[in-house]
Amino acid sequence: MEPRVGPAPDAAPQVRPYHHPAAGWGAAKSVTRVLVEERELVDGPRAIMRMNHENGGFDCPGCAWPDDTKGLRLDICENGIKHVTWEMTRKRVDRAFFAAHSVTELAGWSDYDLENQGRLTEPMAYDPESDHYVPISWKEAFEVVGAALRGLDDPNRASFYTSGRLGNEATFLYQLMARELGTNNLPDCSNMCHEASGRALQAALGTGKGTVDLKDWESADALFILGVNAASNAPRMLTALAEAERRGAQIVHVNPLVEAAATRTIVPHEFLDMALFKSTRTSTLNLQPRIGGDMALLRGMAKAVLEQSASDPKALDATFVERHTAGFEEYRALCAATPWEELERQSGLSRADILRAARVYTEADRSIVSWCLGLTQHEHGVDTVREIVNLLLLRGNVGREGAGPSPVRGHSNVQGNRTCGIDHRPTEAFLDRLADACGIDPPREHGLDTVRTIQAMRDGEVKVFVAMGGNFALAAPDTAATYAALRSCDLTVQVSTKLNRSHVVHGRAALILPCLGRTEKDHQRKGVQRTSVEDSMSMVHLSLGMKRPASPHLLSEPAIVAGMARAALPDSETPWDWYIEDYDRIRDTMAVALDGFEDFNRRVRLPLGFRIKQPARELVFLTPSGRAEFSTAALPDVVPEPGTLALGTMRSHDQWNTTIYSDDDRYRGVKNLRTLVFMNRADMLERGIADMGAVDITSTAKDGSHRYLKGYTAVPYDIPRGCAAGYMPEMNVLCALGDYSTQSDQPIMKHVKVTIVPAAGG
Repeated sequence: MEPRVGPAPDAAPQVRPYHHPAAGWGAAKSVTRVLVEERELVDGPRAIMRMNHENGGFDCPGCAWPDDTKGLRLDICENGIKHVTWEMTRKRVDRAFFAAHSVTELAGWSDYDLENQGRLTEPMAYDPESDHYVPISWKEAFEVVGAALRGLDDPNRASFYTSGRLGNEATFLYQLMARELGTNNLPDCSNMCHEASGRALQAALGTGKGTVDLKDWESADALFILGVNAASNAPRMLTALAEAERRGAQIVHVNPLVEAAATRTIVPHEFLDMALFKSTRTSTLNLQPRIGGDMALLRGMAKAVLEQSASDPKALDATFVERHTAGFEEYRALCAATPWEELERQSGLSRADILRAARVYTEADRSIVSWCLGLTQHEHGVDTVREIVNLLLLRGNVGREGAGPSPVRGHSNVQGNRTCGIDHRPTEAFLDRLADACGIDPPREHGLDTVRTIQAMRDGEVKVFVAMGGNFALAAPDTAATYAALRSCDLTVQVSTKLNRSHVVHGRAALILPCLGRTEKDHQRKGVQRTSVEDSMSMVHLSLGMKRPASPHLLSEPAIVAGMARAALPDSETPWDWYIEDYDRIRDTMAVALDGFEDFNRRVRLPLGFRIKQPARELVFLTPSGRAEFSTAALPDVVPEPGTLALGTMRSHDQWNTTIYSDDDRYRGVKNLRTLVFMNRADMLERGIADMGAVDITSTAKDGSHRYLKGYTAVPYDIPRGCAAGYMPEMNVLCALGDYSTQSDQPIMKHVKVTIVPAAGG
């Protein structure tokens, strides 16, 4: 069956325009409601005071926005508090629960109801005869995993997935286990989110990461925010935007939908503003390109810069371009040859709008361009991010304070996962250092990413699937194909904190291995342990849990990895048990194996931790030319065919990734409804669709196949003509497994070709 997500509504759906500031009293009210519902009126506020602090605090398990650099006592946000209290719930999913409910029964529950049962308490194994999960000891569970891995005729018949919540130490051990087994099958959530960013930045600048830090945000003259719903996905960015507006910086938001973060905010920790209901603007210009039109906008801005430089030489930093870049003349010629009419048609914006954005850029001495999945989950995502770099290079906005590219990562340690070895395409240099540091002979052949792992499971080539965190069954594209792939496995292993869809869509054999949450104390032989994480701006810092574990039977993620590794690699010389006694020992090995982690244990204990070196920030470009590389990619045609729409999937405000807190979406004015599609009113009228009318949605894949959602509700919204939007994970079913970018291999979840018509019989 298709997944049903969200609690059953108790009232009729409502959609009313939202005109209030982002955050502010709306966020405070929401947080209070969550604390009351989860009965965390004592530990909840304690957690709030301990979250995102370097002195004995824990890192928020939500987004990857950097910690405040000025010692802010309440460096928190509404969604972070929701995430923490959701993890700290007093509800438990124990053996009695599983005895009372078969997997077939649980498969009929909504995803909200599955997660709302509470924390998992002990290892469980699927019993096919009774169709129930039954208790299993940790020793027996590890032996099940070990036997399955040892029994494979090829280590590449296993695949090891990682979500962005896994800490650096567990990440390092996890990839070490996989590579000691002999595979680089290490898919991760980056394969679905920011793979395009990493590949583009690596090609252009010689680094797969952004070059700026939070201090740069505090000194930039102009901020360009593209494809980001900051108020929901990185709410602490609101503080940076409010501060930027107050110091007179220009803030340009680029998004098909004008989101709440692109209007005004009341930052909750600014108590006087809260008391006076005083809001601060968070934008000076909002542009609404068509879905996929960002690249044309960026090229138009570059074209304007180059045209202005003919009469105003200061518009172009010719010295920087000459000293530090390659390919400029080819790029100049490309911009000159691109007609303004084509830029307008592809972007969906007028020439005047494009010039307005370009004027902000040329008048600013220092500019940052920031982006998220609105730019990457497209066929041309790599080219679009490279166009960002092209624009920055024209005015020397790389390698200096207050300027540069700044991707907004989603999950709390997704960037750290990649840094610490979760990469299906590892470099030879990384593998050489790993071999020297750990005494193993890692495989050199590239492994499987997320999409190809699903294909390989479906085709019977991957037999064992292990997932460290996340909810793979819902997060992946093409829901039916992903379900079938998981069910084709001999063994699926889910390391989780709470019950979710991936536990009821499983292989012939299945294990649920419950782990500690970020908020909980991790007791090991040498005392309570800390783990490290890396934020989206390359700062690495420690996290220390504060709560008693939800169950005495929980293990830490590093301990679970070590247990699986011991069972799968009985002759391994890697000191798995010794590592788990004291995580400093893991970090000492990481300091040898990972570039930028030298003297790890000392530096990570510094206030706010340390920043991983970024050569491009020092104008050292590790590219073939030794310079920053201009890109000359052709503009893609993103104008929808007649009768079709470009649909982008997104989160609601009251969800985090695949975790749904309610059926509401406060910032878009929605209550009691998730099965909706936002449409331009003119597109609705053209199709005979009434406001709040029932519609059927059909997607057309690259191979011509179709996928369907029936009986959705059409909601008129301020979105460009030819565009539509709706919530993931419900709409993931519309993105075919084969519809991934040939540039990044990412599923193109922000650019699904659909037709929408009034519902049959409606």
